[in-house]
Amino acid sequence: MAEQKKPEEQTEKPASQPEDNLAQTQEYQQNSATGAENDSAVPDSDEQERAKDTTEKIWDSTKQAWTTATFKAGQYKRLVQKKIDLSALHKKIGVAHSDLGKLIDDLREAGRKSIMTQTEVKEMLQHLDSLKAAAAALEEEIENIKEQEPPPNLQNSEDKS
Repeated sequence: MAEQKKPEEQTEKPASQPEDNLAQTQEYQQNSATGAENDSAVPDSDEQERAKDTTEKIWDSTKQAWTTATFKAGQYKRLVQKKIDLSALHKKIGVAHSDLGKLIDDLREAGRKSIMTQTEVKEMLQHLDSLKAAAAALEEEIENIKEQEPPPNLQNSEDKS
């Protein structure tokens, strides 16, 4: 007998569902007749235009932020690489100074006169000068990279014209 009650309970639940659907349908029809739902469901053209303008402004702002961020990241990458190169040049300059000092000391100990006129010393000084010039050029490039500004967004300026 317990088995018979379970099927009856199951048949009662579906019977109440059509009543709920009927009540919802009647409520919808009443709202449609009074126009209460139409005001909130369908925005007028002014609201659609404002929403479109707001969306476009947000998208333009996002694109501009993305462009600026990628430019700054590229700029930072170039700066870091130039600074690494400059550091390597400074190390080479230090080594060249050391080599020049050793060469001059060796020539002095060997009893050579006019050490500064020796070809080995002149070559070493020319090499040192070229390293210093390269370091100065890198420092100038670093300053130029720091001064660069992100390019203006060409699409925005064309749209506003």
